[in-house]
Order: sequence, then C-alpha cells, then structure tokens
Amino acid sequence: MKITVGDCLKMDAFKGCSVLTGRKHMGRRVRTVSVLDEDDLNMGVERNGVKDQMVITHLWNSRNDIDAQVVAVRALGAKGIAALVIYLNDRGIRSVDADVIAAAEESGLVIITIDDDGSVTYSMLIEQVFDKILYGHNYSDNILNNTIYHLLNFEKHSSFPVALKKAAVANNYQFVLMTEEFNPILTIETRHIISIDDAIRMARQQDAFKPDVFSKVNIEGIVTYWGYINIEDKKYILVIVDNDDNYSATEMKKLAEIIELAIGMWKYTPERDSRAEFIKSAARGDLSFCYTLLEEAGLKGMQFSSIVYARSIIDDSFFNILERYRNEYGFNVLYHHDGVDAYCIIYDEAGVERGVEIKNACLDMYEELKSGRKDIRIFHVTGIERLDAVTEGFKMINKTSAYVETIFPYKRVFSKYEMATACDCVSLSTNGFAAKKIYLDLLEPFEREVSENKGKMLLDTLATFVLDAGMNSNKTAEFMQIHNNTVQYRLKRINEILGADMTANRIIPGLTMALALKRLEVM
Repeated sequence: MKITVGDCLKMDAFKGCSVLTGRKHMGRRVRTVSVLDEDDLNMGVERNGVKDQMVITHLWNSRNDIDAQVVAVRALGAKGIAALVIYLNDRGIRSVDADVIAAAEESGLVIITIDDDGSVTYSMLIEQVFDKILYGHNYSDNILNNTIYHLLNFEKHSSFPVALKKAAVANNYQFVLMTEEFNPILTIETRHIISIDDAIRMARQQDAFKPDVFSKVNIEGIVTYWGYINIEDKKYILVIVDNDDNYSATEMKKLAEIIELAIGMWKYTPERDSRAEFIKSAARGDLSFCYTLLEEAGLKGMQFSSIVYARSIIDDSFFNILERYRNEYGFNVLYHHDGVDAYCIIYDEAGVERGVEIKNACLDMYEELKSGRKDIRIFHVTGIERLDAVTEGFKMINKTSAYVETIFPYKRVFSKYEMATACDCVSLSTNGFAAKKIYLDLLEPFEREVSENKGKMLLDTLATFVLDAGMNSNKTAEFMQIHNNTVQYRLKRINEILGADMTANRIIPGLTMALALKRLEVM
C-alpha cells in the first residue's frame, strides 16, 4: 500500500517524537527504510540517499561536526528521501543544531527526532514501518488479502478470470498472461493507456526478462512487473501493472505468487495459443492445419510478405531490430522461438499496395540482423502473398538449410534463389544420378588436363568466383586472400581448360550447378 510519513507518525515507534522540519511534506511516500551509521558520512549519504526511503541515524560520527551535518542534510534532501529520523542521546547528538534545521527546511527535508531512552530501537521502528508498507492499514485495503478474498470466493465467481477481474478492479492493477512467444492469452485491463504490443516491445528493449527474477519495468511512467510462472509444467510470462504506483515490489512479487497458486486451485488452463500453433504448423509445412487456425489466430484476410528461419542464439538485439522495422514500415511480425532458433512470418493488411516496399524493407532487415553476428544464419523466402506460399517456403527452408551453407559458405543470409539451387542439387544427388553425372563431367578437365594440386586450386578459384563472389575478381581475391592479378591469371587458365568463356549466358547456368554439386560431395 501507499504509506506516507504522516502514516508512520501514528505508529507506536514514533510516539513522543518531534517533527523539526518539513511539516508540509507529511504526504511523502515511504517505500523502504535504511540505517545511516557509516564511519564516512559522505559514503553513508551516497548509500542511503534513495528516493522515498526513510533514513534512520544517530549521527554518531559527525556529532561534533555541524558543517558535515549541514552538507549531509542538503544532500539527502536533494536525493528526495522520505524523511530523516534522528535518535538523540548523549553519545551521538543531544539536539539538532539551528544551522542543520535551516538547511533541512531549505532542501525540503523532513527531520524527525526520537529521544533514545532504549524503549524504541532501530529494529522496532523498522519492523513497524515495514509492516505498514507490506500489510497496509487493515484487511480491506491490503492488496494481498483483498486479492485472496476474491480469488478464493469460489461460490460467488464462476471462473478464475472473473475472480481475478474483480480483484484487479478493487485494487487498481492490471494483469496479462502470455506465452513465451509473447502472445497474450489472458488479459485483465482496468485502464487503457498503452497497448500490450508496445509494452512488450519496450520491456524487451529494457531486457526485462530474467530467469527466476520478478522484474520491475517502468514503461513511459507506467509501473509494470514481469516474471515467469509455471502452469501444468509449462512456462508462461506474467505481467502485473500497478496503475498508480501504489504498491511495493515485494507486494507485487507476493501478488504474483498468490495468483499462481490460485491458477492451480481453480484448475485454470490457458486457452490454446492459436498464433503460436499457426506458425509452428506453417514451419512444419502443414497447410491444412494453418487454414484451420487462420481465423482463430486473427490472420484471416492478411497478406503474407516474407517468412524467415533464423538459426543460432537469438537474443534481444534480434527482436529489437524486428520491432524497429515493424514500427517504421507498419507491417506485422508473428514469431516463435526457443531461445536459439526463431521462425518469423511478416504480414500486412490485404489489399494494401505495399508489396515492393515491404519486400525491400525485409531484405534490408535481414542484412542488418546478420551484421556483427558471424554465427547467425538467416534463411528467408520474400516476395510472397498467399498462405500456401508460406508453407511451401518453409518446406524449401527445411529441405535445404542443411545443404545451402555448404554450397555458399561465405553467406549468412540465404534467399529463395540460393535455396532453389540447393534444392535442385539435393534432388539430383538423390534421384538423378545420370543428370548429376552430366553436370560433374563439365568439371572433369580439371582432373584430366592438369595436375591434381593445380586442378584443385583452379577449381576452388572457379567455385569462389562463381558461387561466392558474384563473378567479381576483386571479391574473389579478398575471399581467397590472394592478389587480384593472381585471380585474373587463374581465370584465364580456367577458360582455356573449359574451352569456353565461363561468364557467357549459355555457360554459367550449367557451370553453377556443377560447382554446387561438387561442393555438396564433401558433406
């Protein structure tokens, strides 16, 4: 609950206390309590100067230094502490100097003094203040008791969502339950300020998700708490929104635990995550099941633009780039990930003539996703529209992802064009022995007309030139770490061995397939 300095003064621990300064600030909130008794007063101020914190002290180590006390009081006031509680006795200070009082008034600091006769110790005061913070004034206004009251009222409420709605309205908080893919499956809203999608995006940017940690995340002034809970041995993300920042982090953590227990007592089972099921079905190439889920997943009437499979460790920077492009170009992103690999579908409202714009945005996005990440591999099919193209695209990725890297070892982003080449190579290798031999025979002169070592060197240069460097001799030299003049000499010799110009339109298709098949032979 929201506890103020004025509320604390009504406690037994403050009986007989004196308020020396800041009487007009009795409404300041008290969130925590700390003790300032460090040998170094400056260090004590640094450690205890926390906004909305009540600080207790004897001022032992500055009892003879009024100037130091003045500096400390001004610093604590500037840091916005709730109040400074000074215990008075002969070993510390017997009274507060007028200069200290004046400095406190100037800085807006509340100073409370307590005569230290041994009847009220630090621990007693701290215990009473924390009890007030945690448990509030009485049963009716305590968020934990009030929530328990509603969640356990099985006779009055028909279901867990109904009971939680009553508790959330009564205590001014909101609740969202999401899958690990960040798809909401239960939402209890009591105020509409920011959309769930925006809240998820901002929380991800702040790295809010930590295993086994319930994290406080401030989203544009809205206080939210994020954590994981288990329902029937499956992990979900739970979000609680403290509408008016009325509660402490401890209360919110306890509230999450109570809600998790109530879910079990109500035997509440989250509804099927149709969007996650949709993308998993699409990734399997299951077109019929995708059609079954289309309307339930909210994707009916949508136009699909691109699909992508990203392999390697997927981190927050990956999703931040996705969100940035989504916001800039206005498309939608549906994704499923396991923390290592991710499947994504880019889609938009049907009938919107933005196909070329979104396609180019996706291509730029995939290039940015790979930047600085030598380990990541991105396989995408871009420039599609219909649902059947989505499942067929994933089938192509599933079929070729294990082979396309071998054919194009210098690439990290693979489009449908590279995968189409890999697909043809796989088909020829498994079902077309005669056709495969025709292609590989195109490279046979490199084994017959020159020595084995020189033939391998020339063949490697040719493969790099055609498959990796886009027939650019400078890039070929860069990839092979040799001089461009050496590349030019080798290319001239390769043309002589082939008896043809390798870059001619009639020659390059067959040569490309032959070189790709040759690379697959090493797998």
